[in-house]
Amino acid sequence: MGVIKNKKWFFIFLLPGLLFYILSVFYPIEESIRLSFMEWNGIGDKTFAGLQNYVTMFHDPTFYKSFLNNLIYLLIVVVMQLGIGLVFAVLLTFMKKHVTFVKTLYYVPCIITTVAIAQLFRSMYATEPMGLINQFFQAIGMEGMVTSWLANIHTALMAVSVPEGWRFTGMYMVIFYAALISLDPSVYEAAKVDGATDFQILLKIKLPLIKDIILLTLTMCLTGALRGFDIPFLLTSGGLHQIPAEKVILIFCRPPAATRPAAPCGGTPPARCRSPARCG
Repeated sequence: MGVIKNKKWFFIFLLPGLLFYILSVFYPIEESIRLSFMEWNGIGDKTFAGLQNYVTMFHDPTFYKSFLNNLIYLLIVVVMQLGIGLVFAVLLTFMKKHVTFVKTLYYVPCIITTVAIAQLFRSMYATEPMGLINQFFQAIGMEGMVTSWLANIHTALMAVSVPEGWRFTGMYMVIFYAALISLDPSVYEAAKVDGATDFQILLKIKLPLIKDIILLTLTMCLTGALRGFDIPFLLTSGGLHQIPAEKVILIFCRPPAATRPAAPCGGTPPARCRSPARCG
């Protein structure tokens, strides 16, 4: 007890983790902010550029389009992961058998590698040979819906958002399910005695009681979606065809104006971003 009461030991035990967190999180953030004021090609000497990079960014219409794409991507991912995850979790609470099997089945996509998921959905979206989605629309007589999902300007953004939303739906389902079954049954059993329906109990009792879990998962989902890069990049080879990419892909593919290749639109894009999708 003497060690616990001595506040110096708290700092001693916290110091290794704190140092690691500062070096792995705060230092990269500080370095990113510092480099944003520099003119640098990643190899040579850095030159202070002041606010020129920000001026260039805010005068670039592609930045605003990519920012809008990010918001739409964020909305689709959050709705899928939290919305569908919550619905499945509620349905699981009514199951009496095979609950563990269902949870495991839905959780499996979380542990599949990103490359495998991207390849899976690329095959489903394909037109040559016909992918599963296009085959489905053909089978039900909706040939007009058959399209190249990743090349179509109207469907590309949705097509790259769905895999990310699908991937972690099972994880949030497990979190919501654990929160729901941890509630005291006597609370909503009393409501049933008073004549409340299952839907009313869910909306007015269960969901308010797990609001802290909902806020936590919302934070996790937002931060995860804002970092979205790998699946859209793998699916589109660096950009959403004919429309601006997400901000993360835009930053990756387009260096600051001072170091950007001088090729005009329609010219050869940077080697790391060779894609017919878009140009400047």
